[in-house]
Parts: sequence; C-alpha cells; structure tokens
Amino acid sequence: MSLLSALWVAGGTAWGVALSWFDCKERRLPNWLTLGGAAVFLVLRLGWSWQEGTPGRFFDGLLAAAICGAFMLVPFLARGAGGGDVKMLFAAGGIVGIARVLPLIWFTSLAGLALGIGMLLAGALDGSRLKHAVRCLLDWRYDRKAGAATLPSQESERVRVPFSVPITVGLTLALLLNP
Repeated sequence: MSLLSALWVAGGTAWGVALSWFDCKERRLPNWLTLGGAAVFLVLRLGWSWQEGTPGRFFDGLLAAAICGAFMLVPFLARGAGGGDVKMLFAAGGIVGIARVLPLIWFTSLAGLALGIGMLLAGALDGSRLKHAVRCLLDWRYDRKAGAATLPSQESERVRVPFSVPITVGLTLALLLNP
C-alpha cells in the first residue's frame, strides 16, 4: 500500500469514526461533517485529477457518491434511515470510488445486520417494529392499525440503530480489502 493510499484509508476511517461518535452520543450526524467530508474528499479527487491531467478520478468519486446516496434513499423514504445516513453514505461513495461501491454497500449491509442482531440480542433494540413489518407483509389476517397503535415512538432510543457505525466499518473494509 502506497503512502497516499494509507493516508486515504486513515482519513476516511477517522472521518467515519468522528461521525459514529456523534451518532452514538448525540443521535445526529452534523452536516458540517457529512457534507463537509464529501466536499473535502471530492475536492481532493479533483486535485488528483487535475494533477493527472484528466477529470477521471473526480467523476469516478462523484458517480460513486451518487450511486451510494441513491441506494440509501429507499430506506430514507421508508423512514428506516435518517438524512444524515444518506449524506454519510453519499460521502463514503465519494471516498471509495466507483470500483469499490459494491464492496462498500455489501460490507455496510453486513455490518448493519450484525449490529442490529447484536443490539436485539443485547436488549438494546426493540424488535416490535420489525415484527410488525413482517406480520404486515406475511399475515393477511393481522390487524395493521391495531398493531401500529402498540408500537413504541420513533423517538425512543430503543428503536434506533446508529447506522454510521456500519457505514464506517463498510468504508474501512472496502478501502482495505478491495485494492
């Protein structure tokens, strides 16, 4: 691994760790870190492209960011993710580039699944929303309105998974394991 690659991995991981800390402590991902990180890494890619004399690296990062942001829009629109998660995955896509988008999404998804299962087993996450969603999909006799009335508030700490942690894990693994 070259020095530039090592700095890129270290910078991306440090950025993700900072966002994960905010997400776990304050339950939010600040725009100055999500959008600021995206801007910094895309500007670095632009400088790298300028040095090479082609716009390839910049557009590579921009396309990867757009794909990752679009991927996270589905959970966002279904109220399963917050806007900060969309912006963070957008920025992570800009960091990894188009060649590493699939590993980023794959590792992030696996890390999110592991975190969710771990939180369920530890009792830190209320599984009633998951149970309600599965019953709505599979049980035609299930009373959806009565079931929805018994669900805990979405503001409850026990229904929230800090998804910045899996994004950081996915980002780091995509950068390290997929040269």
